[in-house]
Amino acid sequence: MNFPPVEEQLATIRRGVEKIVPEDELAVKLTKSRETGKPLRIKYGIDPTGIDVHLGHTVPLRKMRQFQELGHQAVIIIGNYTAMVGDPSGRDQARSKKLTEAEVEANAHDYLNQVGKVVDISKAEVHRNGDWFAKMNFADILQLCGKITVAQLLTRDDFAKRYANQSAIYLHECLYPMMQAWDSVMIQSDIELGGTEQLYSFMLARDLQRDQGLPQQIGIMSPILVGTDGEQKMGKSLGNYIGISESPFDMMKKFMQIPDATMGMYFQLLTNVPLDQIATILAGHPKEAKIRLAKAVITGYHSASLADEAADRWQREVGGGELPTDIPVVTLKLTELIEKLPQCQADLVAGKLSAAQLLKVTGLVGSTSDAMRLIAQGGMSVYHGDVPTPVTDSKAVLTLQSGMLVKAGKKKIARLQIEIS
Repeated sequence: MNFPPVEEQLATIRRGVEKIVPEDELAVKLTKSRETGKPLRIKYGIDPTGIDVHLGHTVPLRKMRQFQELGHQAVIIIGNYTAMVGDPSGRDQARSKKLTEAEVEANAHDYLNQVGKVVDISKAEVHRNGDWFAKMNFADILQLCGKITVAQLLTRDDFAKRYANQSAIYLHECLYPMMQAWDSVMIQSDIELGGTEQLYSFMLARDLQRDQGLPQQIGIMSPILVGTDGEQKMGKSLGNYIGISESPFDMMKKFMQIPDATMGMYFQLLTNVPLDQIATILAGHPKEAKIRLAKAVITGYHSASLADEAADRWQREVGGGELPTDIPVVTLKLTELIEKLPQCQADLVAGKLSAAQLLKVTGLVGSTSDAMRLIAQGGMSVYHGDVPTPVTDSKAVLTLQSGMLVKAGKKKIARLQIEIS
């Protein structure tokens, strides 16, 4: 097979990478691969504990796709056995919920469907590590455990911190990095992809490969993608994620909310825009840069036409102030509200409610004090038809009507459905 020149491959591989360990071996492996015509085996392992793939997950997957385009062999490990142990990386305690075999397999199926939007699954090898772990008896496990010392395990940052804090470290957690490393032995990995928190497991795999007389893998670690808040790691639990299966418009809205300072990382890790062009884009207007970024990413998971439509819709409805087409309906049952808000009984019986209470019961704000502050800042308006009427007094009593629109700030809006009983 004809591979690109080594320097060209290195330039592609190094983009958006935080650490290559050991880096001096990478060029050697690529050179040998090019001379022999034998593709390198690129490993990426996932535990199918959840099925919503977001952009943070795609960072190493995009790197795997780049390796595929360079002519190398992608090898995906579905950790159906490691998933039942639970990855302790970055956790202060053991994962409490252990998945069943059926749950893991269902998640794996959905996960691979989503991963197929990034990696060419038709050309990838897919293995389940239960294929080898299920065949091991207790003596085999003990023999493998005998290759790793407790001192080695405690070099992991998460274990070291928990040990220092006298927090529990469960024995099954200690087996997780060993299992991940053994996967590299079984599939004869040349390169493993992942985040910087996986360094210990990557290096343990090298030790086990050497012990088995195999060439040692290289760890290529990507930086952790920050979420849309610009601060914490992207994650569903934090609500700061962009899912690759979300609609183009939902993705666009989230991209337009990211802090300006995160755009450089997003461009580098999530797009193929050349680095010199990124610098030029970022030097321009932030809004235009975010639209360019969003369209580049959305095109990859949907299409260029849908990305253009999402951008145009955002410009009209959010950037231009027009009303959105998918306004959520909030049903207000007056009899129930009377029970919850007895102090407002007289108004509710008459089909009315104060502005501050209306914002709260519709869920557009979290508290009455938030509502009062928003109104004082000129952030509330109501619509009868398409014409907004500003509300400037939090104590103003408004007549409730079905179809009436209530808007809080620039982005939150609800259409009322009023039920008397």
